[in-house]
Amino acid sequence: MAGLELLYASASAAISRPQDALLCGVHWELVRHGYRCLGAGDQPGPDERKSELLPAGWEANKEVYTLRYRSVDDARELLLKAIMVEDSMILNVMDRSSQKVADVTLAVADYIDPEHLDDFHKVYKNTEELRTRVASGIIAPLGAPAEKAKKEPEKKDPDSPRDYDPLRIPPHHPAGMRAPTRPSPLSPFAVGGEDLDPLGRRSGGMIVDPLRSGFPQPGIDPSSGIPGRLPPGAVPPGARFDPFGPLGAGRSGPDPDHLPPPGYDDMFM
Repeated sequence: MAGLELLYASASAAISRPQDALLCGVHWELVRHGYRCLGAGDQPGPDERKSELLPAGWEANKEVYTLRYRSVDDARELLLKAIMVEDSMILNVMDRSSQKVADVTLAVADYIDPEHLDDFHKVYKNTEELRTRVASGIIAPLGAPAEKAKKEPEKKDPDSPRDYDPLRIPPHHPAGMRAPTRPSPLSPFAVGGEDLDPLGRRSGGMIVDPLRSGFPQPGIDPSSGIPGRLPPGAVPPGARFDPFGPLGAGRSGPDPDHLPPPGYDDMFM
């Protein structure tokens, strides 16, 4: 009850009886649950403001204390009457908007030590029980004020991808053009590009394949067989095939097998 200590210090000049101290504790419990005091008496006064402190003149009537409260969300306004009956305080609270009424009776001696009204650290006792009685007898029946709306989380743009990285440098392409998914093998910039794909999603590789070199080739399907050389089905469909002989007439360009090997004129080879 750290806040109660400051409240008690601000109202200590007006606290002269045990019921004053008890009402001070009840007032702080209402503040803790989202209510602020508007003033004393049944009727509103000029220039009223919600406050956590007790208003001036709150202790004027030692037999009947009358205070008005409003919730922090302005949804409820309470009228509190604390009536002294012998050694007990009867708390009667009405919600003016719904006309609901709640009441609880507190024995002053159970919560206040009359010998230490000038010492906050000794004047209160059974504070947890006092909290429970106020919460169950007044707050629960009337309903606690709604919490202030929490700040809504920033909404994400549904059009933006989930893995968007603001630090990623986008690839540069001329406006209106799309990057080719498979560069032409005839392009000088495509040399060695196939070797950068270890999964083989592109054609070619580090071994020269005349059938996939990109140069015009006769329409030959090795899986259908090569007369005099391979029977049908000897080469699985789609398999890599390096021809080992002339593949027929009409082949353009020199045959790779006709080229002399490197160092052919070296007698020591």
